[in-house]
Amino acid sequence: MNPISFNDLKGKVCVITGGAGVIGTAMVKAMASVGVKIAIVDISPERSEQMATEISTEFGCEVIGVLGNVLDKESLIIAKQVINEKLGDIDLLINGAGGNHPSATTKVEQMDENSLDHLEDTFYGLEMDGFDKVFALNFKGTLLPSMVFTTDMLKNKKGVVLNVSSMNSYKPLTKIPAYSAAKASINNFTEWLAVHLAKVGIRVNAIAPGFFITDQNRFLVLDKETGNFSARGQKIVNNTPMGKFGEPEDLQGATLFLLSDVSAFVTGIVIPVDGGYSAFGGV
Repeated sequence: MNPISFNDLKGKVCVITGGAGVIGTAMVKAMASVGVKIAIVDISPERSEQMATEISTEFGCEVIGVLGNVLDKESLIIAKQVINEKLGDIDLLINGAGGNHPSATTKVEQMDENSLDHLEDTFYGLEMDGFDKVFALNFKGTLLPSMVFTTDMLKNKKGVVLNVSSMNSYKPLTKIPAYSAAKASINNFTEWLAVHLAKVGIRVNAIAPGFFITDQNRFLVLDKETGNFSARGQKIVNNTPMGKFGEPEDLQGATLFLLSDVSAFVTGIVIPVDGGYSAFGGV
């Protein structure tokens, strides 16, 4: 038996969407540390190229930034051509693009009698344009890259897709119905696609981060005036058995495990990385 390691990942080509965000950056660094060749696909080429330069310098590996819109299939097809020319066939895909937005967020957590006079602050006041954008970014932004970037895996009869879900998919948080619903759809899609592709050599799994402070949720969990936790942020910490928000690096082990042949018989699962949140009943 060979020693357990992530050496099988060295030299493989991974596409990551949303790779310039807080969570995506941690994933990129994890892969860079074991010699993966990485294409960071982002709607902002300046941002992805800057990160690619920084990480390739830090780790001495091949990282490129590529323009791509996860909601535009033609844009992704062009991005794939660039990646194939520069790095070769794609072996791995991380669907990391996603996030929430204030336009898809209710102002109140629960309705009461006072809410009847302020329906604009509740579910009834949500603007469908904002809801649609958040749902599309998270779900369609996983569906379309999966269609485009796995075709090399079909040809080579081997590959891995890793989706990024959320603990919201299991226990939806108040205020964010679009994000919670979209992440629940990611879990279902992960299972569906894993079954669909199981006999052609492609594994599909997901990780479900618990609570991490990102650019998308900062406005909800931190007080803008003081920089301390908001009431909502403190509530999250109180309901996480480890008593803290996660650090982006906490996702790196699960990421490498699911991408590597170490997990060769694992497909169709969602692994929580949540400090015990999913195990806690609140009392």
